[in-house]
Amino acid sequence: MNLNAVKTIYVHEMRRFQRTIMQSLVSPVLSTSLYFVVFGAAIGSRIDQVEGVSYGAFIVPGLIMLSVMTQATSNASFGIYFPKFTGTIYELLSAPVSFLEIVAGYVGAAATKALFIGIIILVTAFFFIDIQIAHPFAMLALLVLTCISFSLLGFIIGIWAGNFEQLQLIPLLVITPLVFLGGSFYSITMLPPVWQAITLFNPVVYLISGFRWSFFGVADVSIGMSMLAITVFTTGCLAFIWWIFRTGWRIRQ
Repeated sequence: MNLNAVKTIYVHEMRRFQRTIMQSLVSPVLSTSLYFVVFGAAIGSRIDQVEGVSYGAFIVPGLIMLSVMTQATSNASFGIYFPKFTGTIYELLSAPVSFLEIVAGYVGAAATKALFIGIIILVTAFFFIDIQIAHPFAMLALLVLTCISFSLLGFIIGIWAGNFEQLQLIPLLVITPLVFLGGSFYSITMLPPVWQAITLFNPVVYLISGFRWSFFGVADVSIGMSMLAITVFTTGCLAFIWWIFRTGWRIRQ
């Protein structure tokens, strides 16, 4: 593997992150802090506990996942779309760089940004709520896997998008609603049986449930199912990206 090529792409993307620090870091952290105030303080004062956990603490994993998923997807999609928009992607494709190295550079940078944001939000949460992390290593592993998997999804979206409107279409109209309906602010056991069954078709449920388990040792679905879901999702994204570079779909058009 050409590590210099990976490093060049990675450093270029991270420098773009530094140039847009207000939009890329400060904005999501402030937005999540407002969630802590509104849901944790205002609504949390009216809800005692959920599955033996205070409501303010219960929503922390869901809020982190909301920010991490949306930021990983948006950063990766814009990162690969902009070279398509300017035409510089053809220089990249003609260089002696494999698709793995291209993906590693762009996805690695997007995942790093999302991970950094997730950790900052977690640290911020400690200022608002008393939190105990039952399985810190599992928490970190699940956070990293989520950052990588949704960065891969964002990479696919960036290749697929034909304009800036399409670039924001899936994060806003698909991922965000799935996170809100995936138990980020509630336990799916609070739903009627029929809606519990329907909710299990939402893949985000398994990610949020596993991440919440790493904090409190409680989950809506088993941790094994959560790990299986994220493994299948990541593998599927990698396979689709391989097919994109093999066929040139949306790249050489």
